[in-house]
Amino acid sequence: MAVTPVGNPYVESSDLVANYPGASEALAERIDIVGVNPFANAAARDAAIPSPVQGQMCSLNDDNKGYRYDGSAWVLFSGAGDANFTNAATGTYTEGGIDYKYITFTGSDSLEISQAGFADILVIGGGGGGGQRVGGGGGAGGHLYITNAYLPAGTLNVTVGAAGAGGVFESAGIGLSGNNGIASSVGGTFYSPGGGAGAGSTINFAHSANYSGFGLNGASGGATAGRQAGSPPSGSGISGLGSAGGDGVGLIGGGGGGAGAVGGNAISSTGGAGGAGAANSITNSSVTRAGGGGGNGTTGGAAGSGGGGAGGSGAANGSNASINLGGGGGGAGVDMTGGNGGSGLVIVRVVV
Repeated sequence: MAVTPVGNPYVESSDLVANYPGASEALAERIDIVGVNPFANAAARDAAIPSPVQGQMCSLNDDNKGYRYDGSAWVLFSGAGDANFTNAATGTYTEGGIDYKYITFTGSDSLEISQAGFADILVIGGGGGGGQRVGGGGGAGGHLYITNAYLPAGTLNVTVGAAGAGGVFESAGIGLSGNNGIASSVGGTFYSPGGGAGAGSTINFAHSANYSGFGLNGASGGATAGRQAGSPPSGSGISGLGSAGGDGVGLIGGGGGGAGAVGGNAISSTGGAGGAGAANSITNSSVTRAGGGGGNGTTGGAAGSGGGGAGGSGAANGSNASINLGGGGGGAGVDMTGGNGGSGLVIVRVVV
């Protein structure tokens, strides 16, 4: 009896018939180790192979995946499956016959992945702050939703982006823009940028005219402030993550962009409405997040659905956006303060 270069036995013509049973048994045992033998499930495999050896392989019919024994455990070698995290789950539920667990991060932390594989992730960036002095609304943070995102085993850093502060009163006639929101991320791979800040409006006393600053760019753009001269653009958004901000007119600010819709333009004496956010059901409940902030006006612009802040009416502060929804802050009136944006959020869901 001879063997191939990789160790598989076979019968030669010079072998006696008496050698055949031994060769046959040796070949079968070899196939047990190096062949990808199918089993109904892990329980059937473990019953048939109580003492696996390193390098032994199999496939399971219940999940259609291949496994290799690494000397201490069966691990996937094909058809990467579902990731698993060992952090305490925020919640669990069953939908369509599939069991899920998820974890919600409202602040920066770490995610412990014990098994590499696929997960669904929602990453919301921090919202932009509203502008000061007939200010424009802030843009919402990015709304990034990815199904079947691959997460490697190990400790993954999770960053929850902070909100951008609203523009503050500094001196008469000077309108300050808000601040951009900060990006959120998972594992240094999946990023969702912060929202653009809403602009402020500054008066040129020599010409008795208001000049709006630029609405700042971001995942969703900040809006321009009220103006009587000059036409700077509103902030642009990032396709798939957010939308552009709206325009101010006269002494009325525009609305910040939201994840689901552009910010509204100022109309007559009413500030532009914040753009609508986007709904997501990763936790088994539909929640709308990342709405834009409303612009300042005689009547303040409405907050965008999804946690945006409303624009201040007249000489009033802009409203702050809701925390952990990534909305934009509302624009403020003369000598007042723009609303702060809302902080971001990260949710990771896996099959259990």
